Amino acid sequence: MSLRIDVFTIFPEMVDAGARESVIGRGRRDGHLDLRVHDLRSTTTDVHGTVDDAPFGGGAGMVMMPEPLFGAVEAVEPPRPLFYLSPAGRTFDQPMAHELAESGGFSLLCGRYEGIDERVREHLVDGEVSVGDVVLAGGEVGALLIIEAVGRLVPGVLGNATSTDDESFADGLLEYPHYTRPADFRGWSVPDVLRSGDHAKVARWRRAQALRRTMARRPDMIEARGGIGPADQKLLDEFDL
Repeated sequence: MSLRIDVFTIFPEMVDAGARESVIGRGRRDGHLDLRVHDLRSTTTDVHGTVDDAPFGGGAGMVMMPEPLFGAVEAVEPPRPLFYLSPAGRTFDQPMAHELAESGGFSLLCGRYEGIDERVREHLVDGEVSVGDVVLAGGEVGALLIIEAVGRLVPGVLGNATSTDDESFADGLLEYPHYTRPADFRGWSVPDVLRSGDHAKVARWRRAQALRRTMARRPDMIEARGGIGPADQKLLDEFDL
């Protein structure tokens, strides 16, 4: 099954090029992701393809007009929900990525300048989504972030289907540390347990490390899980963490 994602932007090549490489590009080529990027200037009628105008009431910057935005969206009837990338929206996170990956399809509207006419927010989009407490020049970078986070969760996009089962946020924890060859690099050795061949002990060590890392760096995630339970505390004690 393919997941369809439609993106509306005044820089379609920027989004298309950014989603052309790596796992997302392969997912598109293999038919797992149906990404359609639409130019918000497509239904404008003036020679300049104008999509913005000065704000009523004055002030700095320009505002994206409702006519071209409604026209571009209504011309293609994209999959819903249609989200506007905005700092005022729901914060995008891993649970939302899973939610969208299982939705069958969704769309993203990328603003520019000072933003969009409020009537677009009220009567065209279905919601707003934020990629964090930062202000960008436009929604395209945020859209690419969402496309990658969601797209890699679609079955078939990643080479190993179990890759998403054991990563940060999958169990309310940050991921454990990884090591590869050489076993000793500049005197920094790989933990002995990872070279022991004892797969059950390796699994317990990784869980304990994930707990320790999350406790140190994201205590809010531990709090959200209801704290450290007896089984997890036993694991931490086993490895003196």
